[in-house]
Amino acid sequence: MQDEQSLVQSAREGNKEAFAQIYETYFDKIYRYVILRVGNKAEAEDMTQQVFVRAFESINSFRWKGVPFSAWLYRIAHNLVVDHIRREKKRPTVSLDESLVVGNSEPHAEVERKLDIERMVSATRQLTEAQREVISLRFAAGLPIAQVAKTMGKSEGAVKALQHSAIAALRKILLVGEDRGKG
Repeated sequence: MQDEQSLVQSAREGNKEAFAQIYETYFDKIYRYVILRVGNKAEAEDMTQQVFVRAFESINSFRWKGVPFSAWLYRIAHNLVVDHIRREKKRPTVSLDESLVVGNSEPHAEVERKLDIERMVSATRQLTEAQREVISLRFAAGLPIAQVAKTMGKSEGAVKALQHSAIAALRKILLVGEDRGKG
């Protein structure tokens, strides 16, 4: 794989294969970030595609500022997520249970997996915006502390502190939920 800078430069010059390589490199990470934030598979897929459409349309405006190119992609994703959340707050929706639509050879395992994901998404909604961002970037997108710090424009120490407080809060939220389920 070409190094990131030459790959981006090649894409900026109109090389579609270079942009395809960027897409292949970052799609899964961006998708995991978005799905954790929005909690809906179909919407996350659409939004992830939109991230790359916007990146393709505006790659010439990207400027190297000492942060990885992926930070720019995560910023686009973050902005789309924020816009989505604002729109969702304004309209009532009813969620279609995907497990009813898609067959599975082990329905109990699928239901348990779906419940675990729903619990985690619900728990992350109780965190602060900054904590959600850190959890999404660190664990859904799999970014190291240094890159999360650059992406969020914070120090590594601040990111570590946010991550620690977010994990502690999630642990507390999830344990309280388990205690309610037993009662």
